[in-house]
Order: sequence, then structure tokens, then C-alpha cells
Amino acid sequence: MKKVTHRLRLSQQDAHYGGNLVDGAKILALFGDVATELLIIHDGDEGLFRAYEEVNFLAPLYAGDFIEVTAEMMHIGNSSRKMKFTCYKVISSRPDINPSAADVLSEPILTTTAIGTCIVPKDKMRVHHG
Repeated sequence: MKKVTHRLRLSQQDAHYGGNLVDGAKILALFGDVATELLIIHDGDEGLFRAYEEVNFLAPLYAGDFIEVTAEMMHIGNSSRKMKFTCYKVISSRPDINPSAADVLSEPILTTTAIGTCIVPKDKMRVHHG
């Protein structure tokens, strides 16, 4: 099945709570971005996000952390596309040492998982399937 991965740094602008904690909604927005890219690759159209079945916030994220966000196709229906999403922290900011300190994590930390469904209307599909 097809898969899309993005790696990016969470900025100070992403911090929403005290202690530079990043709002989980930021990660859901990033899941929407990788879902859109996967739909464009698969169908030639951005499609529409229909629903999340499940969202799990497993570990906190902070401004300065580097993350890897992935969308992977799980099931392809006539117009529905079920996807699995993951977010891993790969570099952790270390403001306790100094404002620019960071550690590359030997083992990435799974911070968020989700399962969601997107829809691509048949008349918008530009890639022929089967």
C-alpha cells in the first residue's frame, strides 16, 4: 500500500500551552496534510477528510522537537480511502540545557496514532483504478 512521510520541526508558533507544549490539534492538521498528499498521489485529487475513527495522543510534543508524520493507505473503497497515521518524535528539544540544545533520539518516540477515512468523489478522480 502507498505511504507518505514528512519530517519537520515544531516551532515556537506551534506551542499552545505553558512549557512550550504543542496542541494535539497541530498533529491532526499535519495528518490532514499527509492524507491530502497521499490522495493526490493515488487519485489526482485532494479529496475530503470524512472522519477519524480513532485518535490516540501517547506522548507530549514541544516547540523545537522534530517529528516524522506518516499516512499509509489501509483500505481502498469505491471512493473512500481508509488511512493509518503515525507521528514520531525523532529529535527532542532540550531547553533545560540551553535554548538551542537538542538530542537525536536513538529510538523515535511514538506520540500520536490515528485512523481516518477520506473521500474522493468519483467525478474528481483523475487516476483510473482497476
